[in-house]
Amino acid sequence: MLIETAKRVLQIEADAVLALQSRLDGAFTRAVEIILACRGKVVITGMGKSGLICQKIAATMASTGTPTFFLHPAEGIHGDLGMLAKGDVVIAVSNSGETEEVCRILPVIKRMGLPLIAMSGQPKSSLAIAGDVHLDISVAEEACPLGLAPTASTTATLAMGDALAVALLEERGFKAEDFALFHPGGVLGKRLLLRVEDLMHTGTEVPLVQPGVLLRDALFEITSKQLGITGVIDSRGCLVGVFTDGDLRRIMEQGLDSLRLPIAEVMTTAPKRILRRNLAAKALQIMESHSITSLFVFEDDEGTVPIGIVHLHDLLKSGVV
Repeated sequence: MLIETAKRVLQIEADAVLALQSRLDGAFTRAVEIILACRGKVVITGMGKSGLICQKIAATMASTGTPTFFLHPAEGIHGDLGMLAKGDVVIAVSNSGETEEVCRILPVIKRMGLPLIAMSGQPKSSLAIAGDVHLDISVAEEACPLGLAPTASTTATLAMGDALAVALLEERGFKAEDFALFHPGGVLGKRLLLRVEDLMHTGTEVPLVQPGVLLRDALFEITSKQLGITGVIDSRGCLVGVFTDGDLRRIMEQGLDSLRLPIAEVMTTAPKRILRRNLAAKALQIMESHSITSLFVFEDDEGTVPIGIVHLHDLLKSGVV
């Protein structure tokens, strides 16, 4: 019984969202154009459950390149309308279109000459009529069996807000780098902001040996630098190969005599590489794809002389993983 109830709720809400597709027309396009032309802030307002959805829409828009904040309509009629300024655009949300607190601030919005995008479930409501543009967020039914608690209607409102935010994002040419600037905290921010050059080892910390060095002597470089790898460079300092502790285990199976071999005879040629300006997340992706734990770092695609090395442990410590 519980599972059936949950399935029914999800189906009703899914149908409510899909029904919005057939209502996307010139009004939606006009709403996007109004916001793109906004010289101030986008102010979104709604009461109760709609207000909570408005806060999420505002947060999504703000994080994707559209400066937006939430205005509580009840606080608005007691002074917070001072937040509004010439050049702003207002998005007002009310499923009924008759919410008292929302309707009471409409005259001020009109008096200030601010464009109003109305989102309601009633095309003939006071809010819809007042709007320069009306976005229909009506639903056939609420998931609540009493038809009282906002459920499908708030889900539809949220989906319409997301549609606006993403359409605006694409029209602005908003990129991952832009997104990163607004999300510096947490794993997401680190994945989008940290670059290889922020984590790589440089100078004497980079393990390097010449091709003629015997394997047994190269082991000192591997152990002293504690990265489980050494690069092999020619007389010009160009990276020609690598040797890892994993390679050592495979070589040791052939006997101790292998330790007397020049490292050039047992190294791996054409090692994987990364550029200093690449995101640390890209380094992680390369490591995972090739089952390796280190990458030598280069200045650019044409570079042959390594300028550093980044290890999986560095990514772990930074929080990228």
